[in-house]
Amino acid sequence: MTQPLIEIQSLAVRYDADLILQDVNLAVCRNDFLGMIGPNGGGKTTLIKAILGLVRPASGKIVFHIPRSRIGYLPQINQIDRQFPITVTDVVRSGKAPEYGRERQRSEIARAEQLLEDMGVIALKHRAIGELSGGQMQRVFLCRALMNEPELLILDEPDTFVDNRFENELYSKLGDLNRKMAIILVSHDVGTISWYVKTIACINRRLHYHPDNRITNEQLEAYNCPLKIISHDDIPHTVLKTHRHEHID
Repeated sequence: MTQPLIEIQSLAVRYDADLILQDVNLAVCRNDFLGMIGPNGGGKTTLIKAILGLVRPASGKIVFHIPRSRIGYLPQINQIDRQFPITVTDVVRSGKAPEYGRERQRSEIARAEQLLEDMGVIALKHRAIGELSGGQMQRVFLCRALMNEPELLILDEPDTFVDNRFENELYSKLGDLNRKMAIILVSHDVGTISWYVKTIACINRRLHYHPDNRITNEQLEAYNCPLKIISHDDIPHTVLKTHRHEHID
């Protein structure tokens, strides 16, 4: 059996009196590509924050079989301060603990620039982060997430605010990366990500794991996950049903 990178065991998270996550169990193994779906307020981002150590569980635990430093994270770009005075190269370098000594710093800069080259944005390396478009910023922060050669890469709504061309490039790149690392991809769009991920977890306070990349409307309803899959020809789409939920993601 493959050794898990992380194991989530009976996890519960509260914000004050509100129970956001309850009895969540999940193992993420090497080379997994997990699509994490669910409604706004269902707890997706809260679960990611728990994995990253940004929120404390009310009960249960997360067991790490890798250092947390080997987890790469691409946040939602609407969480990024565009006014912060930092260049693209320095953003990418911030994904790794700073190296000391000239040779190590040169090596760090070389890795950052190679990642930018691979992502097709090396021409932006001296640009201020606030000058970038949404797609450019996603590329740069993906480079940052890869800076420390992660064993687990977590992406929170990476296809938000990007054009269709970059979205296709992104998923192609993630397919290549998945040969070297496990990936958790958070998205509202099960119809699109089901073409790329290997397994799906629906989160609506509780987590329901689906060991395949295809999931039906009937299964979503059984999981109490108020999403509905529709498609037009070969292009999948997803719509959200009417949903009332008092918890904050």
